[in-house]
Amino acid sequence: MSKVTVIGSGNVGATVAQYVAEKDIADVVLIDIIDGMPQGKGLDLAEAAPVHGHDRKLFGTNDYTDTKNSDVVVITAGIARKPGMSRDDLLKTNASIVQACTREALKQSPDAVFIVVTNPLDVMTYLAWQTAKLPHTRVIGMAGVLDSARFQAFIGMELNMSVQDVRAMVLGGHGDLMVPVPRYSTVNGVPITELMSAERVDALCKRTRDGGAEIVGLLKSGSAFYAPGASATLMVEAILKDQNRLLPCAVLANGEYGLKDVYVGLPTVLGKGGVKNVIEVKLGDDELASLKKSAESIRENIDAMNKLLVPA
Repeated sequence: MSKVTVIGSGNVGATVAQYVAEKDIADVVLIDIIDGMPQGKGLDLAEAAPVHGHDRKLFGTNDYTDTKNSDVVVITAGIARKPGMSRDDLLKTNASIVQACTREALKQSPDAVFIVVTNPLDVMTYLAWQTAKLPHTRVIGMAGVLDSARFQAFIGMELNMSVQDVRAMVLGGHGDLMVPVPRYSTVNGVPITELMSAERVDALCKRTRDGGAEIVGLLKSGSAFYAPGASATLMVEAILKDQNRLLPCAVLANGEYGLKDVYVGLPTVLGKGGVKNVIEVKLGDDELASLKKSAESIRENIDAMNKLLVPA
């Protein structure tokens, strides 16, 4: 039986645990430093199992020994930026959290694939890879799946068509410089550039870039968790079921698209063991320039993080 550990029992982590169990993908351990929170949410989810008709084991804990021999570890632990907090404060705090979580989880599950969800995502994924010292194929960031799902949703809304027929591709970092690629975004094979005006395409690209902020603005307190949880679950499923799904994920660039030694969202084949391949699709000059600009911004944030962190 496959086993997934979800680190962090906030809204995103608990949602990942819920979806993984309810889709009958794996048994789930929900872990957090807050006493009682993962236990309570784990018990609540376990009590929902008879209603959803699955027999997956699901429980919460504060002890990493309970995560032993996990096949996949999903890191959602971290804090959101609060009023008065600088970006450096957020970067330093979440970096310390991700480092500690990675080290503890790795002790118990040295063969696991790690999926990072904590923000700033691309930088935190790079940090988890550096901390774990694992092959880069086993440390992956969840961002492109979420950003593409948002783009797909907006396309379906705009055209009044089923999102089941919509496919979208969003590359680059998880932030203002992400790169939606309309030419590779289709409705049942028809590029969206043939279904709507250039102005509407541009508007949907902008809404996708601002997708997380739009939800934060509406909620007033807190941020998105249903779509992020579903996106991480999709990646878990692709890995554990060896589905060889082509998904945009934050992976270590090794020369693809002229990029190297930086984690950035690229088209990735996910299956058993993590990253099987990175696909180089043909990008236009503007698209490639935008991707490189996004990667450079990530690299600058990695440099900033390295200056803030105290060497272990």
